[in-house]
Amino acid sequence: MYKILIIMFAALSLYGADATIEIIKKVDKLPSISVEDASVDYKENLSKKFFKVLVSDLNVLSIFNVYDNYNFTDYDANDVSLDNLKRDYVLRYRLREDDDGNLNCDYKLLSAVDSKVLREKNFRIKKENLYVFLIHNLATDINDYIGAEPVDWMKSYVLISRLTGPNESDIIISDYILTHQHVIVRGGLNVFPHWADKQQTSFYYTVLDAARPTLYKMDRRTGQSERVIDSDGMMVCSDVSSDGSKLLLTMAPEGQPDVYLYEIATKKLQRLTDYQGIDVGAQFLENDKEIAFVSNRLGYPNVFSKRIGSNGVQQMVYYGKSNVALAAHKNYIVYKSRESANEFSHNTFNLHLISTRSDFIRRLTATGVNEFPRFSSHGDSIIFIKNYKAESSVGIIRLKQNKSFLFPLKIGKIQSIDW
Repeated sequence: MYKILIIMFAALSLYGADATIEIIKKVDKLPSISVEDASVDYKENLSKKFFKVLVSDLNVLSIFNVYDNYNFTDYDANDVSLDNLKRDYVLRYRLREDDDGNLNCDYKLLSAVDSKVLREKNFRIKKENLYVFLIHNLATDINDYIGAEPVDWMKSYVLISRLTGPNESDIIISDYILTHQHVIVRGGLNVFPHWADKQQTSFYYTVLDAARPTLYKMDRRTGQSERVIDSDGMMVCSDVSSDGSKLLLTMAPEGQPDVYLYEIATKKLQRLTDYQGIDVGAQFLENDKEIAFVSNRLGYPNVFSKRIGSNGVQQMVYYGKSNVALAAHKNYIVYKSRESANEFSHNTFNLHLISTRSDFIRRLTATGVNEFPRFSSHGDSIIFIKNYKAESSVGIIRLKQNKSFLFPLKIGKIQSIDW
């Protein structure tokens, strides 16, 4: 069993207008915004945590110049706080508990110059410990009101496999900044979780401490799991088709890992690659009839593509000598590439973005080990894992805004992630 684990983790850590997304450094001045707390008779510590996270979300939106000065005021005050008179906007919120025990958040977006209310809305949630999702909904609502590109991914759940000890890992459901964390799978070695559908009602994950590596599917709402398929050597679900009916699996029943297509309804298994080396980590491309995957068929790991049902293989990346851990969205691919090769120090692994329709390439990170990239549903943002100076963090890259944000994991180390 330990030999299987070593082979599996070694293989995955080794690999572990036009049709390009333009990353533009904007020089235009962003409108300024401050936040005012108007909560009355509510827990002060929660209200201030709410303030801190809300300021963070507004920064991630990248449509405001956000000021973090804390001010308390009356929700129905006719004027904004003195400190905020020079801002363009003021966001005022009030936390309160209704008669049913729900946590409510009322908010107003005001024009600071004349205190005119531009937008007013209420959000509520049943459980106080889920308050962070009120904030993400609020930030998304403001973003939509301003007319910026959608950021619905802010409201999405994130799946994390967190290493907690030797041969021990939990699967956590979290928000994207790791403020809310709920352990949904505990005990044993549970790795490589992947959402099964766009609604995030269920997910796949691999259990490695069974007799053979086994893929399970769990219903997020009930916590019930069912076995899907197992195999000697390796078993990882690397992608799910857009309609949720097919899986791309990495399996190694004969010792060498290859890519397989698994049809859920019929349980039909089709081998897509047949190479006496390493083929892993496949992703569906824009029409689900083509895949991108990592292979060492050039003598070093690199990214290739092929149409399902054909024998031809096409090299996708011509930059770097160790290109692994890819993700795809329509005609874009982001992958991890080694930028250094010093046997006496830690190496740097950066993320790069390419288009399948041009020779466009862009480096997205600069330091540390950056891996497991995943696109947002609209493809304009990327979530990833950064390991740097013994700290494991979740990172968010806003592609068009050319900004990135890090949110550290306080306990354990992140093994893999899905969005």
